[in-house]
Amino acid sequence: MSLSEQFYSAFIKNNRWQLYLQGLGKTIEVTFFAAMLGLVLGTVACLLNMQRSRNGKRTVLSGIAYVYIDVIRGTPTMIQLLIMWNVIMAASKNKILVASLAFGINSGAYVAEIIRGGIQSVDPGQMEAGRSLGLTRIMTMKSIILPQAFKNCFPSLLNEFITLLKETSIAGAVGLAELTHASDQISSATFSYLMPLLGAALMYFAVVKFLSLVFGKVEKKLRESDNR
Repeated sequence: MSLSEQFYSAFIKNNRWQLYLQGLGKTIEVTFFAAMLGLVLGTVACLLNMQRSRNGKRTVLSGIAYVYIDVIRGTPTMIQLLIMWNVIMAASKNKILVASLAFGINSGAYVAEIIRGGIQSVDPGQMEAGRSLGLTRIMTMKSIILPQAFKNCFPSLLNEFITLLKETSIAGAVGLAELTHASDQISSATFSYLMPLLGAALMYFAVVKFLSLVFGKVEKKLRESDNR
């Protein structure tokens, strides 16, 4: 089969191009919800993980956050996804929900470490300055430390989002018809792998490139605001 015939079979015949777009839509949907969940979980886990009692020891909540971060970062994403699908959410048939939870919980552990690095990059004197103004530790963290920390780790958070987008390619393991799974279906139907996989790869690349350009402009604006 010639390349032109493979292209026709993979994209044009039976309007198969629509399967790619539908798969891409589900990929973006899962990525968005997982990223939002990961950001919230990561922020909470980071703050709890850094929590210490007056004698410098970990609190119970700090220990729980530490175990969460350690276990999630130390186990494969595929295993976490399969546990979510076959055990925790076994009664659910909503594959978007299951994938979003699995990837969100996974991303949260990495976001927690990214934010921790951002907080540690803020001058410790900022906390003392906030307390001297009469703010509580929580108010100082919320109003002074975290805004600076998020700005410092913004590029790393954007990279985590892009990584998350590409990691969703394994969601086909639970039957979710995301972009990679769509290319597999087309490969099985056409008995040809080059064009379907190449098409999926190009779509991933296009989305990542677009996001990189957008994020680059946002990051540039943030740097410009710092120089004013």
